[in-house]
Amino acid sequence: YADHEPTRRRKLLLHRQEIRKLIGKTVEKGMTLVPTRMYFRNGHVKVAIALAKGKQAHDKRETIKRREADRETRAAVKERRR
Repeated sequence: YADHEPTRRRKLLLHRQEIRKLIGKTVEKGMTLVPTRMYFRNGHVKVAIALAKGKQAHDKRETIKRREADRETRAAVKERRR
């Protein structure tokens, strides 16, 4: 039991048509599969996946600006506590 291979390929338990549909959408439309939830059920790991579209460039810039602003405020609060 303890000597399993943790990085081996795992089976995707979907119907063949569902797998083809997901692969087609990820290839042609620039979408990606994102794991939304992982849980154990009867000794097996189950993963809920979602089909998602990537962010646009302007959305990424906005997110980076927000992250940097949060980092600066945390640093200022931390400095003030000293």
